[in-house]
Amino acid sequence: MAQADIDSRAFVGKTTIDPSEVEKFAAIADEWWDPFGKFKPLHKFNPVRLAYIRDGACMHFGRDRHAEKPLQGLRLLDVGCGGGLVAEPMRRLGAEVVAIDAAERNIKTALAHAEPLGLEIDYRNTSVENLKDSDEPLFDIVLNLEVVEHVANVDHFLKTSASLVKPGGMTVIASINRTLKAFALAKVGAEYILRWLPAGTHDPRKFVKPDEVKMAIGRAGMMVTANTGVSYSPLMDIWRISDDTDVNYMLTAIKAENH
Repeated sequence: MAQADIDSRAFVGKTTIDPSEVEKFAAIADEWWDPFGKFKPLHKFNPVRLAYIRDGACMHFGRDRHAEKPLQGLRLLDVGCGGGLVAEPMRRLGAEVVAIDAAERNIKTALAHAEPLGLEIDYRNTSVENLKDSDEPLFDIVLNLEVVEHVANVDHFLKTSASLVKPGGMTVIASINRTLKAFALAKVGAEYILRWLPAGTHDPRKFVKPDEVKMAIGRAGMMVTANTGVSYSPLMDIWRISDDTDVNYMLTAIKAENH
């Protein structure tokens, strides 16, 4: 069974949690696993990012990506896990998964979905700051997927997240670039024209450029080894890896062994 207790310690000290963003996603927490609901874009996007994480981790840790559980023995942190759309597949790939979210309703939704499936995922209603200030062991892999653009202090959030990576470990970050093209497609197009997302899901002022991510995690001893774009093909109705990082992008960074 999945771990049933929710870490309910109060958030203390300096925090990157934006209460308005937490409430926004908590309000629609019941819809995380509806592939035709408000999280439909994430369901369509998920196969691309899951393959990117799996293949990058297998390459870095010398695993066979075709194995049944290629991430067996690796400890993984999913930051801003939502309803568990990434945490569950990572567990199925063999990773020991700790998944955190600032919205308690998201954690309850994730637990309710994982428990009947017998997936042992350590879900917690907590923050990266609380993890850093605890005796939590470091992680082989830390994921920040579509989270950076929703926090209150990007630089502090990324540095704190990177501090949770073991020396020699890796992080994968996926976000939206702060460009006019991203404003047109990810904000106006996705929310108001195509109605893929509820209006107000994103604040384009909080979009983050890849170079800003690199600078923040670089101060925590991490070096970017891969940076790719993710583009939508309307004719095929699928997302795919591309060279265009003007809107959606994913990057991988490795922490130095001696950091």
